[in-house]
Amino acid sequence: MNLVPSPPLTRAQESRVAIERLYITMRHLFNRGFYKPSGVSGEEIRRALLILQPEIYGLVGDPQRVELDGLVYVMDRLPKGIEACRVISLASREGFENSHFPVLVPAKRRRNCYRIDNEQMVIEVTNGRSEIYDILTHLTFMFMEADKIRRNAFQERGSRTREWEKLEAIVQSGGNVTDDERELALMYLSSILGRTFEETQQAYRRFEENAGTNSGLFQIVYGLGSVSIREFRESKTDREINFTPMLRERIGQHLYGERWATRLKQYIWEHNLQDRPIHIISANPHSVMNCLYAPAALADSTTWDNLYDLALKLSQPAQRALRQQVTEYATEHGMHVLEDLAGTSLLVQLIDTARLDTKKLSPEINHDAKHIRASQPLLLIMDYAFGEQAFETMDELLKPFEHGDETVPMNVASISIIGKAGILTGDKGDLMIPTSHIFEGTADNYPLDNDFRKEDFEGHGLAAFEGAMITVLGTSLQNKDVLSYFRNSSWKAIGLEMEGAHYQKAIQAQSKIRGSVPAKVKVRYAYYASDNPLLTGATLASGSLGTLGVKPTYLITVKCLEKIFQPS
Repeated sequence: MNLVPSPPLTRAQESRVAIERLYITMRHLFNRGFYKPSGVSGEEIRRALLILQPEIYGLVGDPQRVELDGLVYVMDRLPKGIEACRVISLASREGFENSHFPVLVPAKRRRNCYRIDNEQMVIEVTNGRSEIYDILTHLTFMFMEADKIRRNAFQERGSRTREWEKLEAIVQSGGNVTDDERELALMYLSSILGRTFEETQQAYRRFEENAGTNSGLFQIVYGLGSVSIREFRESKTDREINFTPMLRERIGQHLYGERWATRLKQYIWEHNLQDRPIHIISANPHSVMNCLYAPAALADSTTWDNLYDLALKLSQPAQRALRQQVTEYATEHGMHVLEDLAGTSLLVQLIDTARLDTKKLSPEINHDAKHIRASQPLLLIMDYAFGEQAFETMDELLKPFEHGDETVPMNVASISIIGKAGILTGDKGDLMIPTSHIFEGTADNYPLDNDFRKEDFEGHGLAAFEGAMITVLGTSLQNKDVLSYFRNSSWKAIGLEMEGAHYQKAIQAQSKIRGSVPAKVKVRYAYYASDNPLLTGATLASGSLGTLGVKPTYLITVKCLEKIFQPS
């Protein structure tokens, strides 16, 4: 009998297998407690990453050229000085905040990190497995680029290149160069990086933008190369990543989410707000506050044409005094801020609309003043969760409150998710209205009755798309083949993000199975596009969205408030 050979795997299939292998390997290493990036286990992660070739890591598969945009992206999310560390420990909250070690917070991730000595860095993980996967993929990329730097720093016969010696002299003298010396130093650096002078210069400028939370490009390249060189030459200086026993014990136990939610519920009961209809909003900590309070707070301080114009003004770094003015006015008129004490890094604002002067609301927010006075909704705005942390925090928040001997359900009227996501069908700044969330790598799919509709956002100069959204295991592991498959196949996905399926999993469990909140609770999801990973130069690694995200953020916020402030 002739056997028909199996057709070869497509690139999309190979990529999905590589993603699955990555997560299985990382979970195994986490359970084991440690691994060496250059050992057998580390090589398995590297191979999977090379097969995958994620868009955000650009030239990771090039044996000589260092990926600069990806390096900027990764270093913005890792602590300052990590490039020079040989040992990296991932820990839970274990008392480091009470030590003498200075806390280091990356520019683009809310996580506490501590430099223990010249060789070791501790990264505090309190956001669940998604954060561990995120860190490990970034570290793997960083080590891969470090090895490229090492190879470029040596000549064929084994001696160091002249350019590496020059870079070493610059860094050891303090890393400071004059304007005239800088171009010469960048010339040396471009040779080590295998990139053009222009590309190196652009990367140098991007690192300078976050100089407070990042080392400069000279120090980063030298630190990465030096650690790789030491490991290559000395057998006892292997790079190592380990996980503390406490982290391995606590992960997945909802420890931080439970503490966070309990504190919020206690505040609500202590202030007799438990009978109010609670409207939960997952969003950034400024858009709701500015929409409700900024026009009244700044009436005598500045001028503006509309809410978008005012938001744009408040987003400028130089307008710190105006932002402070809005915050002070808000706290005097019903807003209470609960800083995170539990370890979730999620700030919460509670807004008591009974103290809101509806006469001073912006006319751009269609509202029914009588409805607001009669129902007095309580707005609970929680900062963006990260990946699986969305399930932990929402699940704990929706659980009934154990008040003394009573178990009292939360009076939740609506849940709104205002997020940012990668778009597959449009461009940066466009809107996505999901009809379902599809959890990548699993058979978990979450159709939903979204109270937002595409029509809600028409006529405002922004494109809006309606359809399925992919909740990915990590944005840094997506490539064009996987994303094109989701867009072009019968899934017809419009975008990708990291929290939607996790939020919906918690909402469905608590509303339709456990009965903690009403089964017909209003659910609203709307995202704006922070990037388009299918377009070269439009990925997250290509730079910040800047002011382009202001208009869609505030449009979604206004539409969310209108839904709350008018009878259904």
